[in-house]
Amino acid sequence: MGPLEGIKVVEFAGLGAAPMCGMILADMGAEVFLIDRKSEKSAEASMHIKDRDMLNRGKYQLAADLKQSKDLTFVLDLIAKCNVVLESFRPGVMERLGLGPDICLEKNPSLVFARMSGWGQDGPLAMAAGHDPNYVALTGALYHTGGADGVPQSPATLLGDAAGGAGMTAMGICAALIPAIQKGTGQVIDAAIGEGTSYLTTLARSLYYVGQMTNDRGNSWMEGAAAWGRAYRCSDDKFITLLPVEGRFYKTFLELMNLNQDPLFSVSHQYDASQWPAQIAKLDSVFATRSRQQWCDLLEGTDACFAPVLSYDEAPQHPHNQARNNFVQAGEDWYPVPAPKFGVTQPEPDWDCDATANAREALDRLGFDDCAVNTVVD
Repeated sequence: MGPLEGIKVVEFAGLGAAPMCGMILADMGAEVFLIDRKSEKSAEASMHIKDRDMLNRGKYQLAADLKQSKDLTFVLDLIAKCNVVLESFRPGVMERLGLGPDICLEKNPSLVFARMSGWGQDGPLAMAAGHDPNYVALTGALYHTGGADGVPQSPATLLGDAAGGAGMTAMGICAALIPAIQKGTGQVIDAAIGEGTSYLTTLARSLYYVGQMTNDRGNSWMEGAAAWGRAYRCSDDKFITLLPVEGRFYKTFLELMNLNQDPLFSVSHQYDASQWPAQIAKLDSVFATRSRQQWCDLLEGTDACFAPVLSYDEAPQHPHNQARNNFVQAGEDWYPVPAPKFGVTQPEPDWDCDATANAREALDRLGFDDCAVNTVVD
């Protein structure tokens, strides 16, 4: 069950952002037919142990040699019966394979043909290789990371591949499905990871243009320059984070820390950048006196805008994440559950990661005979 129940997707195996986009669609209830190569598995498949590949969970895994007419015919017939195509090859590859959008939309006029790439289907960089930080770098977002004395560095895969790529493409597919279903109008989606990331910088840019950030890297409160807007090391070498932006929250923080009478931390001078270095030195020494858990006992759950910095192993054990059922354990691994949470059509992903699960049954429901199925299913 899920909000996309009844939607059928043909996904061509790729790496990173595209498999995650397919995972989102599958998690939301769509049937996803994953087409990998017969001779050599995709980089995504090769990178993971089969039963621990989170990104390909719940997908029907097929294998096709797209240079063979029999396999190509099968794939075209499958596309004719589905709602969405998701591919992430370099521009022109699908056309050379005989699977370009013109051919596919002719067979299925209501098809949503989603083309995910780093730089888009045209433009000077369209054919250039790249990965997450390259795409993020071109948007301006990477410039404002890493601190004044550090090199720009964003969280691995999060901003470009996951958010600008997988998330924005999944949203685009869902939006395009509305006219496809209501009016029979199919279309091509040109989903560039860099452009999706650029769109997501709109909030940050809105603050940049009113002076809350400048080109003086690492020296605004949004980039960790303010004493009240950064991470601190605790006595156990673990970290906590603060960001009480609003005056009333900053006042709460000072009161809980017994700093409200310290002239260095005047509420009226919260945004006085000349005071920040001395304040940081003070808080560095204060937070180093207790463990992360001790600071959690004092500050967590208050209006001080505080949280501990957790590792991937620690996050599923946090009481809030447990109370909200934000992770599911499958074997040795903890999987983040789909978000957002739905009141009626809550997704129920296939957590066992068996990418060949029920592929034959799914193809049989679409009317394919055993001979055709044997071509693509082991």
